Amino acid sequence: MSLRPTSPRPTSATSPRPILETREARATLEGAGVKLHRAFGFQDPSELDPFLLFDDFRNEDPADYLQGFPWHPHRGIETITYVLSGEVEHSDSLGNTGSLGAGDVQWMTAGSGILHQEMPRGNANGQMHGFQLWGNLPSDQKMCAPRYQDVAAHEIPEVTDDDGTRVRVITGEFWGKRGPVDGIAADPQYPDVSVPPGVTRNLSHRHLPARLCLCF
Repeated sequence: MSLRPTSPRPTSATSPRPILETREARATLEGAGVKLHRAFGFQDPSELDPFLLFDDFRNEDPADYLQGFPWHPHRGIETITYVLSGEVEHSDSLGNTGSLGAGDVQWMTAGSGILHQEMPRGNANGQMHGFQLWGNLPSDQKMCAPRYQDVAAHEIPEVTDDDGTRVRVITGEFWGKRGPVDGIAADPQYPDVSVPPGVTRNLSHRHLPARLCLCF
């Protein structure tokens, strides 16, 4: 993960932003024993405010993830789950249930408080891969009613450039496409950018927010 500063801004749209800091994701055990890698989390919240945590739950061995994340509470935050391979079955204290498949996104606003569980299931080859991002809610929204936004893979706009670079726009606007997730307190930009092997790609600053976190 690399962090890029909020200021000063580059004087030219073609000049690269300097990298403020580079960190390696740390192996972490979460839930009932799920092995994952944490890009950031539970550190100085001012570093990446309003974002609190970013986890990569990529596993090839079902023994490393099948115990999942049993019932646990959230309050005053938003959690964003993005599944790339496998499935995540979820349920909550409000009676909601569902399943996220490959390419699906769930944006949960915990607000005044909710109990939920997330139980990963691998694909046909036993592989499980996804990301979870936590965003802090502003103080005046921390006691809002809990809500979900479940977005199926086919609802997420995708654009492919001439060099094969592919972008799925989950929230925010990128390359003229706007993601389907909206009403998020942090007002983030969340594109999933895939660059083909052997291709070097520079993204114009006009497509990027002032505060930028890149996770590879």
